Amino acid sequence: MDPDAVREVDRVPHGGSDERDVLDFSANTNTEIPPGVEAVYREAFHASRRYPNDDYPVFRDAAAAYVGCDAGQVVPTPGGLAAIRLAIETTVEAGDSVLVPTPSFGEYAREIELQGADPAFVSHDRVLDADPAGHALAIVCTPNNPTGEAYDPDQLRAFAARCRDADTRLLVDEAFLGFTDIPSLAGEAGVIVARSLTKLFGLPGLRAGFAVATGPELDALKTARRAWNLGTPAASVGAHCLRAEEFVVETRQRIEGERERLREALSTRYDIHPSDAPFLLLDIGDRDVDDLLAHARQHGLALRDARTFRGLDSHVRVAVKDSEANDRLLEVLVDG
Repeated sequence: MDPDAVREVDRVPHGGSDERDVLDFSANTNTEIPPGVEAVYREAFHASRRYPNDDYPVFRDAAAAYVGCDAGQVVPTPGGLAAIRLAIETTVEAGDSVLVPTPSFGEYAREIELQGADPAFVSHDRVLDADPAGHALAIVCTPNNPTGEAYDPDQLRAFAARCRDADTRLLVDEAFLGFTDIPSLAGEAGVIVARSLTKLFGLPGLRAGFAVATGPELDALKTARRAWNLGTPAASVGAHCLRAEEFVVETRQRIEGERERLREALSTRYDIHPSDAPFLLLDIGDRDVDDLLAHARQHGLALRDARTFRGLDSHVRVAVKDSEANDRLLEVLVDG
């Protein structure tokens, strides 16, 4: 990390509210958690009085089976964002250029700038057509945050091949891919995949995730990562969640159904972007974003102000939650 750059870079806004009396549609986390999580967490208490096994074999085995790669390619991290930071700081130097989709997660540009490098922005729907030559790293988020579209796997693999030919590393953020049945790019040569357990398993406070890489990229991640990168509860609960296959299938079906129901109802008043993710991006047209956010807040709802994403001036993002919560959202945004 470039010490001079640190003094020039600001933090970026995120969704999520810690107010217990607010129905939070600003954060895209599952409203359900896998069965047995609390018991696993409690059982981890006594083991937490010892240092964890720094190889994290159980967690790595579960993560590898989950994304379809070799366990030796998995690098545990305290959340998906930690995996993103680790990937960027091991591939990017001061003065480098990094290909970044827009609109997208603001942390990409921030982490790049913290290295003293420069983000080169390209529209998210054209990023796979961009020329990776001359960039130290290219970043793709699938499904993209905040628009929600997932990239075609064949086109993404073709882009990965072009990145290899250009000697450009590719970072694929798959934080929301678990909500789909699209295969992961984990294990692809020249690619670093970042995964989060926050969204799909409804445990944002757990701080568990992992990166997957091969070859020299893997060696760099393993060398640079901190020792004891995961606490014992996070490793134990994370491994348990990653094996919850039935829970994952049920979640995908529920989110798909509720997302379509919300899309149909909300489209009577707003323009809705296509989405494969557990959220919808709403273009509210000539309405005032501040007024809509305040209206929702007055009715106990927190929405994500999507103006914090580059290039979005008349948008809000809403999470797809359970049917009861979604009914309340429709009452406020459509009927209210």
